[in-house]
Amino acid sequence: MNFDFTEEEKQFRQEVEDFAKTELPADWDEKALYWPAGYGTLPGLEKEFKEFHDELLLKLGRKGWLTIGWPEEYGGMNSMIKHAIFDDVMSYHRAPGGDVSNAIAGPTILLVGSDDLKKEWLPRIGRGELRFWLGYSEPNAGSDLASIKTRAVDNGDEFILNGQKIWSSGAHIADYAWVLAKTDPDAPRYAGETLMIVDNKSPGITIRPIENICGICSFNEVFFDDVRVPKKNIVGEVNKGFYCVMMALLYERLFVGIGAFRRVLDELVEFAKETEHNGQPLAKDPLTRDKLAAMAIEIEILYGFYWKTAWLMDKGQVPVLEASVLKLFGTELGRKLAGAAMEILGMYGQLKRGSKWAPLRGLVSLGYMDSVSGPIGAGTSEVQRGIIATRGLGLPRK
Repeated sequence: MNFDFTEEEKQFRQEVEDFAKTELPADWDEKALYWPAGYGTLPGLEKEFKEFHDELLLKLGRKGWLTIGWPEEYGGMNSMIKHAIFDDVMSYHRAPGGDVSNAIAGPTILLVGSDDLKKEWLPRIGRGELRFWLGYSEPNAGSDLASIKTRAVDNGDEFILNGQKIWSSGAHIADYAWVLAKTDPDAPRYAGETLMIVDNKSPGITIRPIENICGICSFNEVFFDDVRVPKKNIVGEVNKGFYCVMMALLYERLFVGIGAFRRVLDELVEFAKETEHNGQPLAKDPLTRDKLAAMAIEIEILYGFYWKTAWLMDKGQVPVLEASVLKLFGTELGRKLAGAAMEILGMYGQLKRGSKWAPLRGLVSLGYMDSVSGPIGAGTSEVQRGIIATRGLGLPRK
């Protein structure tokens, strides 16, 4: 399918391009080495970039770019295509352009939140004043969120929260937790859980950063000990949190930092043109050309899924199947791209960031390790294949 853009959309893309080139530091390419569809190298999750990211969110909020896909009555542009354009451009420059607050929490509150919840949280999210982290996974519950053990006990006007979350991306630099907790342990398997917003400053919260495989502290383990959560912070209905999270995951799966794929391909092509092997540019080697061409084709396919999904959302459709297709294809492509890059660079690809002879600033070594995280986060590739099989192809669950 061939997607064309209106003049207004083209002008918007240029405006975002100009913004990214103006607002990002001159040495940003040296600092931020995000690998497409990975979870371990996102610059917005690194403490080193917190101050810059916070300021950038405020600037984006003033421009109205944190709510592009939202309805106009809540300060949005009511255009998922523009939102997709924004994500494409900002991720190409590896900018920390969004956050859980506006990408996941905001859209979910719009769908299931009470009027009071919308009035309290949406304006602040839209202005870029706060940041969230996702409190889903636990030591014994990842893709199977129905098995969580974190408890929230009813205590009048509040819940008392106890339990542990892990692999909590950005908890150490965020303001609020977006937590799924068990509120009725006797309820059926997919009932009895509630989604709630928890202030990181609440007494009883302990956050311990975890260094990931890339040597970056992006993940955390978080402990809740008798943490008091006001009932006004409940998202959706009590004991219906599992279904709220399933909707929230749709938004997380939609935007995989697609521009970063294009950026890596551009850098690999430039490397192949500039690097000589056996007396001629690497770009003339048939095997190298084949690998780059294969990646270019797959990236173009990914863009096809990407624009179609945004277009469907602008038509008022809920992209349950499309979100899984996009997430599956994108994160698996992140691994393929890392493998192809490592083959093209050869032994030099293993050199770490900061090594004297490391090509592309050590990006490939870092990305090769980070690429394993993409097919796990936001629902594993196996989960996405199951969704595609049952909801898309109509195959039986068993």
